[in-house]
Amino acid sequence: MLLGSDRLLASPRLKGQRVGVLANPASIDHKFRHVVDRLGTSQDWSLAAIFGPQHGFRSDLQDNMIESPHTKDKRRDVPIFSLYSETREPTPEMLALIDVLVIDVQDVGARIYTFIYTMANCLRAAARAGIPVIVCDRPNPIGGLAVEGPMLEPGYESFVGLYRMPMRHGMTVGELARLFNEHHRIGAKLEIVPMEGWSREMYWDDTGLPWVLPSPNMPTLDTAVVYPGTVLFEGTMLSEGRGTTRPFELIGAPWIDGDPFAARMNAVGLKGVHFRPAIFEPTFQKHARTTCGGCQIHVTSRDEFAPVKAGVSLLREFYGAAPNAFKWRDPPYEYEHDKMPIDILAGSPSLREQIERQVPLEEIVGSWRPGEAEFAATRRPYLLY
Repeated sequence: MLLGSDRLLASPRLKGQRVGVLANPASIDHKFRHVVDRLGTSQDWSLAAIFGPQHGFRSDLQDNMIESPHTKDKRRDVPIFSLYSETREPTPEMLALIDVLVIDVQDVGARIYTFIYTMANCLRAAARAGIPVIVCDRPNPIGGLAVEGPMLEPGYESFVGLYRMPMRHGMTVGELARLFNEHHRIGAKLEIVPMEGWSREMYWDDTGLPWVLPSPNMPTLDTAVVYPGTVLFEGTMLSEGRGTTRPFELIGAPWIDGDPFAARMNAVGLKGVHFRPAIFEPTFQKHARTTCGGCQIHVTSRDEFAPVKAGVSLLREFYGAAPNAFKWRDPPYEYEHDKMPIDILAGSPSLREQIERQVPLEEIVGSWRPGEAEFAATRRPYLLY
């Protein structure tokens, strides 16, 4: 299998140009070579600027709304511009240093993940500046077939959801770039360098690529598989496992007894998953240094597992187990200071209201079907594989 970066760097496309690149530690190839190292060793073009998304170019900052400073790559004598700082898109002064912007970032397949909106912001800024953008395509680690979850509704746009799509979108970064640029009319001069050998049913471990954390709390492919559902717990005061070695797989709170809770979850009968009772103590973030009861999510069949349905089922059960102790997280969250974090994560207030009313799970899931069908049709012209 060839990545988009493999194909770009084997071509003369960058010859004679000043190149900027948006990347982070996960921007590697099969041989663990980083795209910045590969771009910086050619005599055919010059590496002129590096751009980093949330958590920084080196992905060293843990939490949300912790901004990275601009700095310099001393080894290459190149500026590193943070796009999670006082600006979330390249400024005209930054773009004046380059002739072309290369984007090589690893998405995880969920609407919530901010890297795809940093890409959208780069497209918007490049369109204004007349700078061409080349997106090197990379795999969707959780496959490209399934579309699942509630849609983002107008008025709930944020940095964890700029465009109308469901929680699990089933697209690659290159396909998303086409969707953003054309369907949402950004209008940048955009070129996608597709992969060779990737197909939509493939998960990350089918590709032969090494896994490097795309962000500090995405340590494994297992994390990515459950993330489209359990990321919703960022909108609550329950622990989503940040501060443990299994973020987004361990979910719980100090007031939960894990054994009966896991038994109730398994009694729901969700396909492709088992909920194991667990006790854990986060080392940072919510409930740091406090013992939490809950469960660990063990996916037994990816083909049958529906991560958003599972995440919503967990929300229902946690709310039902202790409605007086359960609390939604208050703003701010990802630069949104007014709306409830759960509402911008889910894309509207509907899910929060359904959980509070304890609407049956199948009814909640059924309410997503029109939006899922709409998005499946919307994305079709932009699919590359």
